[in-house]
Amino acid sequence: MKTYPQLPSLLSFIQEGSIFVVVGHKEPDGDCVGSQLALASVLRRLGKETILCNEGPFKRPEVIPYETYFSATLPPAGVEDLRVIVVDCSSLERTGTLMDSLKPYPLAVVDHHATGKPEGTVIFLDPTAPSVTFLVLHIIEALGLTPTKEEAELLLFGLCTDTGFFRHLDVGSEETFLAVARLVQAGASPKKIFQWINGGKSLDSRFLLGRLLLRTQSYYGGKLLVSYETLEDSQEFGLEGRDSDMLYQLLQSVRGVEAIAVLRQESAETCTVGLRSRDSIDVSRIAALFGGGGHRQAAGFLAQATIPELKERLIAAFGAFFEGPPPVPSE
Repeated sequence: MKTYPQLPSLLSFIQEGSIFVVVGHKEPDGDCVGSQLALASVLRRLGKETILCNEGPFKRPEVIPYETYFSATLPPAGVEDLRVIVVDCSSLERTGTLMDSLKPYPLAVVDHHATGKPEGTVIFLDPTAPSVTFLVLHIIEALGLTPTKEEAELLLFGLCTDTGFFRHLDVGSEETFLAVARLVQAGASPKKIFQWINGGKSLDSRFLLGRLLLRTQSYYGGKLLVSYETLEDSQEFGLEGRDSDMLYQLLQSVRGVEAIAVLRQESAETCTVGLRSRDSIDVSRIAALFGGGGHRQAAGFLAQATIPELKERLIAAFGAFFEGPPPVPSE
Protein backbone atom coordinates (compact mmCIF):
# COMPACT_ATOMS: atom_id res chain seq x y z
CA MET A 1 0.00 0.00 0.00
CA LYS A 2 1.25 3.48 -0.85
CA THR A 3 2.64 5.49 2.07
CA TYR A 4 2.27 9.25 2.50
CA PRO A 5 4.76 11.26 4.58
CA GLN A 6 2.18 14.08 4.86
CA LEU A 7 -0.37 11.88 6.63
CA PRO A 8 0.97 12.13 10.21
CA SER A 9 0.63 15.93 10.16
CA LEU A 10 -2.93 15.68 8.88
CA LEU A 11 -3.84 13.07 11.48
CA SER A 12 -2.49 15.35 14.23
CA PHE A 13 -4.48 18.23 12.76
CA ILE A 14 -7.63 16.11 12.99
CA GLN A 15 -6.97 14.62 16.41
CA GLU A 16 -6.19 18.00 18.00
CA GLY A 17 -9.40 19.69 16.82
CA SER A 18 -12.97 19.43 18.06
CA ILE A 19 -14.99 21.46 15.51
CA PHE A 20 -14.42 21.12 11.76
CA VAL A 21 -15.78 22.72 8.62
CA VAL A 22 -15.28 20.52 5.54
CA VAL A 23 -15.26 22.69 2.41
CA GLY A 24 -15.26 21.80 -1.29
CA HIS A 25 -14.93 23.72 -4.53
CA LYS A 26 -17.82 25.55 -6.13
CA GLU A 27 -19.86 23.65 -8.75
CA PRO A 28 -18.98 20.36 -7.04
CA ASP A 29 -18.68 17.04 -8.83
CA GLY A 30 -18.98 13.51 -7.46
CA ASP A 31 -15.42 13.38 -6.16
CA CYS A 32 -15.85 16.65 -4.27
CA VAL A 33 -19.23 15.72 -2.78
CA GLY A 34 -18.18 12.16 -2.01
CA SER A 35 -14.99 13.34 -0.31
CA GLN A 36 -16.78 15.95 1.78
CA LEU A 37 -19.56 13.63 2.93
CA ALA A 38 -17.31 10.65 3.69
CA LEU A 39 -14.74 12.74 5.55
CA ALA A 40 -17.46 14.47 7.57
CA SER A 41 -18.93 11.08 8.48
CA VAL A 42 -15.56 9.87 9.75
CA LEU A 43 -14.96 13.04 11.75
CA ARG A 44 -18.34 12.59 13.42
CA ARG A 45 -17.46 9.00 14.23
CA LEU A 46 -14.39 10.40 16.01
CA GLY A 47 -16.66 12.62 18.09
CA LYS A 48 -15.92 15.83 16.21
CA GLU A 49 -18.59 18.43 15.50
CA THR A 50 -18.61 18.80 11.72
CA ILE A 51 -20.21 21.26 9.30
CA LEU A 52 -20.33 20.82 5.50
CA CYS A 53 -19.92 23.93 3.34
CA ASN A 54 -20.08 24.38 -0.40
CA GLU A 55 -21.11 27.44 -2.39
CA GLY A 56 -22.61 25.29 -5.14
CA PRO A 57 -24.48 25.43 -7.40
CA PHE A 58 -25.19 21.69 -7.43
CA LYS A 59 -25.81 21.27 -11.16
CA ARG A 60 -24.86 17.66 -11.82
CA PRO A 61 -27.83 15.28 -11.57
CA GLU A 62 -25.87 12.75 -9.50
CA VAL A 63 -24.98 15.30 -6.76
CA ILE A 64 -28.22 17.32 -6.66
CA PRO A 65 -29.81 15.02 -4.01
CA TYR A 66 -27.04 15.99 -1.56
CA GLU A 67 -27.43 19.76 -1.83
CA THR A 68 -29.44 19.97 1.40
CA TYR A 69 -26.51 18.53 3.37
CA PHE A 70 -24.42 21.63 2.70
CA SER A 71 -24.38 25.23 3.89
CA ALA A 72 -23.27 28.00 1.53
CA THR A 73 -21.75 30.00 4.42
CA LEU A 74 -19.37 29.35 7.29
CA PRO A 75 -20.41 29.64 10.95
CA PRO A 76 -20.21 33.18 12.41
CA ALA A 77 -16.68 34.38 13.20
CA GLY A 78 -15.36 33.73 16.68
CA VAL A 79 -16.10 30.01 17.04
CA GLU A 80 -13.32 28.65 19.23
CA ASP A 81 -11.21 25.69 18.10
CA LEU A 82 -12.76 25.71 14.63
CA ARG A 83 -10.60 24.09 11.97
CA VAL A 84 -11.14 23.89 8.23
CA ILE A 85 -10.41 21.02 5.83
CA VAL A 86 -10.66 21.89 2.13
CA VAL A 87 -11.03 18.94 -0.25
CA ASP A 88 -10.65 18.57 -4.02
CA CYS A 89 -8.98 21.95 -4.48
CA SER A 90 -5.78 23.47 -3.13
CA SER A 91 -6.32 27.06 -4.29
CA LEU A 92 -8.83 28.77 -2.02
CA GLU A 93 -10.17 30.83 -4.94
CA ARG A 94 -11.99 27.69 -6.11
CA THR A 95 -14.13 27.74 -2.96
CA GLY A 96 -15.76 30.93 -4.31
CA THR A 97 -17.34 33.31 -1.82
CA LEU A 98 -16.20 31.12 1.09
CA MET A 99 -12.54 31.99 0.46
CA ASP A 100 -12.16 35.05 2.71
CA SER A 101 -14.07 33.39 5.56
CA LEU A 102 -11.61 30.46 5.60
CA LYS A 103 -8.39 32.40 6.03
CA PRO A 104 -8.58 33.19 9.78
CA TYR A 105 -8.73 29.49 10.74
CA PRO A 106 -6.18 26.64 10.87
CA LEU A 107 -6.59 25.00 7.49
CA ALA A 108 -5.73 21.64 5.94
CA VAL A 109 -5.97 20.78 2.25
CA VAL A 110 -6.61 17.33 0.76
CA ASP A 111 -6.26 17.37 -3.02
CA HIS A 112 -4.97 15.59 -6.11
CA HIS A 113 -4.76 18.45 -8.61
CA ALA A 114 -1.34 19.36 -9.98
CA THR A 115 -2.33 22.94 -10.79
CA GLY A 116 -3.08 25.71 -8.32
CA LYS A 117 -1.29 27.32 -5.39
CA PRO A 118 -1.69 25.13 -2.30
CA GLU A 119 -2.55 27.07 0.85
CA GLY A 120 -2.90 25.69 4.34
CA THR A 121 -1.41 24.76 7.68
CA VAL A 122 -1.26 21.14 6.47
CA ILE A 123 -1.20 20.09 2.82
CA PHE A 124 -1.96 16.51 1.80
CA LEU A 125 -1.52 16.60 -1.96
CA ASP A 126 -0.89 13.75 -4.40
CA PRO A 127 -1.26 14.59 -8.12
CA THR A 128 -0.90 10.89 -8.97
CA ALA A 129 -3.98 9.91 -6.95
CA PRO A 130 -6.99 8.99 -9.11
CA SER A 131 -9.40 10.92 -6.89
CA VAL A 132 -9.62 12.72 -3.58
CA THR A 133 -11.88 9.96 -2.28
CA PHE A 134 -8.89 7.63 -2.79
CA LEU A 135 -6.92 9.89 -0.43
CA VAL A 136 -9.81 10.05 2.06
CA LEU A 137 -9.80 6.24 2.17
CA HIS A 138 -6.11 6.40 3.15
CA ILE A 139 -6.96 8.92 5.88
CA ILE A 140 -9.69 6.64 7.27
CA GLU A 141 -7.36 3.65 7.30
CA ALA A 142 -4.50 5.66 8.82
CA LEU A 143 -6.89 6.55 11.66
CA GLY A 144 -7.24 2.83 12.30
CA LEU A 145 -10.80 2.69 10.98
CA THR A 146 -12.65 0.84 8.24
CA PRO A 147 -15.18 2.69 6.06
CA THR A 148 -18.82 2.13 6.88
CA LYS A 149 -21.01 0.91 4.02
CA GLU A 150 -22.29 4.45 3.40
CA GLU A 151 -18.76 5.90 3.46
CA ALA A 152 -17.52 3.17 1.12
CA GLU A 153 -20.31 4.00 -1.36
CA LEU A 154 -19.44 7.70 -1.26
CA LEU A 155 -15.75 6.96 -1.74
CA LEU A 156 -16.37 4.63 -4.67
CA PHE A 157 -18.76 7.20 -6.16
CA GLY A 158 -16.01 9.83 -6.19
CA LEU A 159 -13.40 7.40 -7.48
CA CYS A 160 -15.63 6.26 -10.35
CA THR A 161 -16.52 9.86 -11.18
CA ASP A 162 -12.91 10.98 -11.59
CA THR A 163 -11.71 7.87 -13.43
CA GLY A 164 -14.67 7.75 -15.83
CA PHE A 165 -15.56 4.43 -14.22
CA PHE A 166 -11.90 3.36 -14.69
CA ARG A 167 -11.69 4.35 -18.39
CA HIS A 168 -8.86 6.80 -17.66
CA LEU A 169 -6.68 4.35 -15.72
CA ASP A 170 -3.58 2.83 -17.27
CA VAL A 171 -0.73 0.50 -16.41
CA GLY A 172 0.41 1.16 -12.85
CA SER A 173 -3.11 1.53 -11.44
CA GLU A 174 -2.99 -1.51 -9.21
CA GLU A 175 -3.22 0.61 -6.02
CA THR A 176 -6.51 2.02 -7.28
CA PHE A 177 -8.02 -1.40 -7.88
CA LEU A 178 -6.81 -2.62 -4.50
CA ALA A 179 -8.62 0.36 -2.98
CA VAL A 180 -11.75 -0.55 -4.96
CA ALA A 181 -11.56 -4.08 -3.59
CA ARG A 182 -11.46 -2.75 -0.02
CA LEU A 183 -14.44 -0.48 -0.69
CA VAL A 184 -16.46 -3.34 -2.19
CA GLN A 185 -15.51 -5.47 0.80
CA ALA A 186 -16.88 -2.68 3.01
CA GLY A 187 -20.23 -2.86 1.23
CA ALA A 188 -20.01 -0.58 -1.83
CA SER A 189 -21.71 -1.94 -4.97
CA PRO A 190 -20.07 -1.06 -8.33
CA LYS A 191 -23.40 -1.86 -10.03
CA LYS A 192 -25.23 0.61 -7.78
CA ILE A 193 -22.58 3.29 -8.32
CA PHE A 194 -22.73 2.86 -12.11
CA GLN A 195 -26.50 3.36 -12.04
CA TRP A 196 -26.08 6.29 -9.64
CA ILE A 197 -23.76 8.06 -12.10
CA ASN A 198 -25.21 6.97 -15.44
CA GLY A 199 -28.83 6.00 -14.86
CA GLY A 200 -32.04 7.96 -14.54
CA LYS A 201 -31.37 10.35 -17.41
CA SER A 202 -34.26 12.28 -18.92
CA LEU A 203 -35.28 12.01 -22.56
CA ASP A 204 -34.48 15.72 -22.88
CA SER A 205 -30.89 14.96 -21.90
CA ARG A 206 -30.62 12.66 -24.93
CA PHE A 207 -32.04 15.40 -27.18
CA LEU A 208 -29.55 17.92 -25.83
CA LEU A 209 -26.72 15.43 -26.31
CA GLY A 210 -27.72 15.02 -29.94
CA ARG A 211 -27.79 18.78 -30.45
CA LEU A 212 -24.28 19.20 -29.01
CA LEU A 213 -22.97 16.37 -31.18
CA LEU A 214 -24.46 17.99 -34.31
CA ARG A 215 -22.89 21.31 -33.27
CA THR A 216 -19.39 19.86 -32.86
CA GLN A 217 -16.68 21.24 -35.13
CA SER A 218 -13.23 19.88 -35.91
CA TYR A 219 -9.97 21.87 -35.84
CA TYR A 220 -6.29 21.20 -36.47
CA GLY A 221 -6.91 18.34 -38.83
CA GLY A 222 -9.36 16.63 -36.48
CA LYS A 223 -7.14 16.74 -33.40
CA LEU A 224 -9.42 19.19 -31.55
CA LEU A 225 -13.22 18.91 -31.30
CA VAL A 226 -15.27 21.84 -29.96
CA SER A 227 -18.95 22.08 -29.09
CA TYR A 228 -21.05 24.51 -27.08
CA GLU A 229 -24.29 24.95 -25.16
CA THR A 230 -26.20 28.23 -25.24
CA LEU A 231 -28.46 29.87 -22.68
CA GLU A 232 -31.38 28.97 -24.93
CA ASP A 233 -30.36 25.30 -24.74
CA SER A 234 -30.32 25.47 -20.94
CA GLN A 235 -33.73 27.12 -20.87
CA GLU A 236 -35.18 24.50 -23.24
CA PHE A 237 -33.69 21.37 -21.67
CA GLY A 238 -32.82 22.46 -18.12
CA LEU A 239 -29.58 21.92 -16.22
CA GLU A 240 -30.60 18.33 -15.48
CA GLY A 241 -30.39 17.69 -19.22
CA ARG A 242 -26.61 17.93 -19.16
CA ASP A 243 -24.64 14.74 -19.56
CA SER A 244 -21.06 15.87 -20.02
CA ASP A 245 -19.44 12.51 -19.39
CA MET A 246 -21.40 10.78 -22.16
CA LEU A 247 -20.64 13.65 -24.56
CA TYR A 248 -16.91 13.35 -23.83
CA GLN A 249 -17.05 9.56 -24.23
CA LEU A 250 -18.65 9.83 -27.65
CA LEU A 251 -16.29 12.53 -28.89
CA GLN A 252 -13.20 10.75 -27.57
CA SER A 253 -14.15 7.74 -29.69
CA VAL A 254 -13.67 9.76 -32.89
CA ARG A 255 -10.61 8.67 -34.88
CA GLY A 256 -7.68 11.08 -34.61
CA VAL A 257 -9.08 13.29 -31.85
CA GLU A 258 -6.60 14.31 -29.13
CA ALA A 259 -8.51 16.99 -27.22
CA ILE A 260 -12.11 18.13 -26.64
CA ALA A 261 -13.55 21.43 -25.45
CA VAL A 262 -17.18 22.03 -24.48
CA LEU A 263 -18.25 25.63 -23.78
CA ARG A 264 -21.40 26.49 -21.85
CA GLN A 265 -22.96 29.94 -21.53
CA GLU A 266 -23.95 30.02 -17.86
CA SER A 267 -25.18 33.62 -17.87
CA ALA A 268 -25.13 36.59 -20.21
CA GLU A 269 -21.61 37.38 -19.00
CA THR A 270 -20.02 34.06 -17.99
CA CYS A 271 -19.01 30.78 -19.62
CA THR A 272 -17.72 27.52 -18.21
CA VAL A 273 -15.42 25.33 -20.28
CA GLY A 274 -14.76 21.61 -19.86
CA LEU A 275 -11.59 20.19 -21.42
CA ARG A 276 -10.64 16.56 -22.01
CA SER A 277 -7.72 14.84 -23.72
CA ARG A 278 -6.66 11.33 -24.61
CA ASP A 279 -2.96 11.21 -23.82
CA SER A 280 -0.69 13.68 -25.59
CA ILE A 281 -2.23 17.02 -24.58
CA ASP A 282 -2.10 18.39 -21.02
CA VAL A 283 -5.40 20.28 -20.90
CA SER A 284 -4.67 21.55 -17.38
CA ARG A 285 -2.09 23.85 -19.03
CA ILE A 286 -4.77 25.23 -21.33
CA ALA A 287 -7.15 25.73 -18.40
CA ALA A 288 -4.43 27.52 -16.42
CA LEU A 289 -4.10 30.09 -19.21
CA PHE A 290 -7.70 31.10 -18.46
CA GLY A 291 -7.42 30.99 -14.67
CA GLY A 292 -8.65 27.42 -14.25
CA GLY A 293 -7.03 24.09 -13.54
CA GLY A 294 -7.47 20.37 -13.23
CA HIS A 295 -5.65 17.29 -14.45
CA ARG A 296 -3.65 16.41 -17.52
CA GLN A 297 -6.63 14.70 -19.15
CA ALA A 298 -9.53 16.59 -17.52
CA ALA A 299 -9.64 20.27 -16.65
CA GLY A 300 -11.85 23.35 -16.86
CA PHE A 301 -12.35 27.00 -16.11
CA LEU A 302 -14.87 29.82 -15.72
CA ALA A 303 -14.51 32.97 -17.85
CA GLN A 304 -16.21 36.32 -18.11
CA ALA A 305 -17.08 36.05 -21.78
CA THR A 306 -19.60 34.97 -24.38
CA ILE A 307 -19.24 31.78 -26.39
CA PRO A 308 -18.20 33.37 -29.72
CA GLU A 309 -15.35 35.43 -28.27
CA LEU A 310 -14.14 32.76 -25.86
CA LYS A 311 -14.30 30.01 -28.48
CA GLU A 312 -11.95 31.92 -30.77
CA ARG A 313 -9.42 32.52 -27.98
CA LEU A 314 -9.63 28.92 -26.79
CA ILE A 315 -9.01 27.44 -30.23
CA ALA A 316 -6.03 29.76 -30.68
CA ALA A 317 -4.62 28.65 -27.32
CA PHE A 318 -4.54 25.06 -28.54
CA GLY A 319 -2.37 26.15 -31.47
CA ALA A 320 0.81 25.86 -29.41
CA PHE A 321 0.03 22.19 -28.75
CA PHE A 322 -0.76 21.05 -32.28
CA GLU A 323 1.21 20.89 -35.48
CA GLY A 324 -0.82 21.62 -38.55
CA PRO A 325 -2.78 24.32 -40.36
CA PRO A 326 -4.23 27.46 -38.73
CA PRO A 327 -7.39 26.83 -36.68
CA VAL A 328 -9.97 26.89 -39.46
CA PRO A 329 -13.01 24.77 -38.59
CA SER A 330 -13.99 21.87 -40.81
CA GLU A 331 -17.49 20.46 -40.87
